[in-house]
Amino acid sequence: MLDALARVTYRRRRLVLLLAAAFIVFAGVWGTGAFGALSSGGFEDPASESFRADEALAADLGRPGADVVVIYRSDALTVDDPAYAEAVQNTLDALPTDDVASTTSYFSTGAAQFVSSDRRSTYVVLQLTGADEDARTEQLPAVEAALDVPGLDEQIGGPAAINRDINEQVGEDIARAEMLSLPIVFVLLVIIFGGLVAASMPLVIGGVAILGAFTVIRLMTLVTDVSVFAINIVIFLGLGLAIDYGLFIVSRFREELRAGREVPEALRRTLRTAGRTVAVSGVIVAIALSGLTLFPQNFLRSMGLGGIAAVLVAMTAALTVLPALLAVVGHRIDSLSVRPLLRRLAPRRQSEGPGAWYRIAHSVMRRPVLYVVALVALLLILGTPFLRASFGGIDARVLPAGTESRVVSEQLETDFGAVADPALTVALAFDGPVDEGALASYVDAVGQLAGVDAVEVTGAAGSTAGVAVYLGGDVLSEASREVVDEVRALSSPAGAEVLVGGQTAALVDLLGSIGDTLPWMALIVGLATFVLLFLAFGSVVLPLKAIVMNILSLGATFGALVLIFQDGNLSGLLGFTSTGTIEATQPILVLAIAFGLSMDYEVFLLSRIREQYDLTGDNTEAVATGLQRTGGVITSAALLLVVVIGAFGTSGITFIKLIGVATVIAIVVDATIVRALLVPATMRLLGRANWWLPGPLARIYARVGIHEDEAAEAAPPREKVGV
Repeated sequence: MLDALARVTYRRRRLVLLLAAAFIVFAGVWGTGAFGALSSGGFEDPASESFRADEALAADLGRPGADVVVIYRSDALTVDDPAYAEAVQNTLDALPTDDVASTTSYFSTGAAQFVSSDRRSTYVVLQLTGADEDARTEQLPAVEAALDVPGLDEQIGGPAAINRDINEQVGEDIARAEMLSLPIVFVLLVIIFGGLVAASMPLVIGGVAILGAFTVIRLMTLVTDVSVFAINIVIFLGLGLAIDYGLFIVSRFREELRAGREVPEALRRTLRTAGRTVAVSGVIVAIALSGLTLFPQNFLRSMGLGGIAAVLVAMTAALTVLPALLAVVGHRIDSLSVRPLLRRLAPRRQSEGPGAWYRIAHSVMRRPVLYVVALVALLLILGTPFLRASFGGIDARVLPAGTESRVVSEQLETDFGAVADPALTVALAFDGPVDEGALASYVDAVGQLAGVDAVEVTGAAGSTAGVAVYLGGDVLSEASREVVDEVRALSSPAGAEVLVGGQTAALVDLLGSIGDTLPWMALIVGLATFVLLFLAFGSVVLPLKAIVMNILSLGATFGALVLIFQDGNLSGLLGFTSTGTIEATQPILVLAIAFGLSMDYEVFLLSRIREQYDLTGDNTEAVATGLQRTGGVITSAALLLVVVIGAFGTSGITFIKLIGVATVIAIVVDATIVRALLVPATMRLLGRANWWLPGPLARIYARVGIHEDEAAEAAPPREKVGV
């Protein structure tokens, strides 16, 4: 198939480029409209008890909780001064009724919780009329403009403001990441290829991949909600993998030209080898990301959909647009060379004999047991901190310190000793009218639980009653989560169904949902990856070995996450606030991304090793030669990907920063410890068993295996090891 694609692309190269140019224009005009069609939030499970509780309360009693929290302060007046009260009340009375559904303050309730200890500050809670989170975020600017009180200072926070600030920060982070990474990537590509023309090729494919992924995302928004955070994964995976795939294909094309082949034949051989590798890699990465779509949370599902779009578009561009460019450029791929300048700046001694990667491989394979034992022990030790991982949720601390909405959240705790919303909101649905006696007994029972500070009935209408539960301390802590279990374990009032919601219950349900879905994700992604690697390399041992190595590499990455983000090490350097926990969805996202990227390098290395093994039948020599021919490219690809993804480690949003840092750690561990050292050592130990394939599976591989490489087809069949 790839041979036919190479022939068609070469013959129709100008048509392919013309169609690509038209698509780029369309994607730039229509596809970028995806930014305005994305939704916010998406961390909840629509089938969870907490979500159903909030929906029931909103339907029968009105939506619980605050949307906007405003803190007013005066250095001259206290809340007891009539002028203070009149100024605030006049402002609240003048708020646009189309946007503001209700206001709650000290002046309307007389509740002491709304007043600071020095009585110079007070906070006001606003509920907006918007039907969903996005609508309320859109209402926020008009409301903010009307909240000014003459003579008082105000600070605006609350869920709507936090949501708006996170979205704006994400946009700023994307722009900064692109500005930081693209110039560095171009310089590195020039150094790697030694010429401006070759260096520009992967960047062109990166641009096509990003615009193409935006277009696919825009199409997805027509049929489903897609989270705004999907843009991050589209950019760093689309750009990163497109550059990596471009590097693989351009490097192989130049290698074929240097071997004396004409452009058409060089292009055919490039797609039959490097193109095959890119195709297999792209599908494996997409499979890993598809595991995210199994989760009910829109955040994870959107990340999966966005990642799949980015990967498949990058792969398609690398297999169609890039070959067409190479067909047009041909032998001019090395034009505009900067090698003379590079040689003057950094002279290199010419060495004879095998290259450095070849020598490293043989050095490792002379002591395979020592390397395997030492490296596996090292990876296990690095992963041990993950055994004490503590998972939490998202609050205002994900924003940079000093952000106004975060400051408001912090002041609510430090100056008022309160939070705007209760930790739990309980919906009681009776068979008939609300039983006041049964409701009072239930409230008393909840109030007697350890960790509960206060309980109050927030309303009753028809057959539904709402109860607010306030907890002491961090509402997302493990102790608070235990209170949720205790409340849910209480006997329901006779003739009533009880649903426990609120932010603490939502976290409990999130952790439960992830725990239920994760094994299915691991099973499906693991099996699909195994099957694809079997079809690509004709072995049942290599897929198992690759999966085990990925698990070890991921364990080390997760251990580093606990040390950095949970324990707060490097928080000053990286610029974030540790909460003592890791947001629960992030390890799942890192798992999918890192697993896919690790398999990317595994496929590239094993493809070359398999190619050499089919030619020589010598396992040790095939490993050494394969590492020599791919070591430099894998290292270069990893470096480029580290730059692209590492730029997102500068994000002001903690969980986006975590994804960037974790992915960089995973890439570095995989490209150094695993690919350069552990793979040669294990393959030397296994010897010909690497290629073991039972008879029935050998027949399946012969019929449907992915083996388009000329060398493999021409080589005589090797004797299978084992049965």
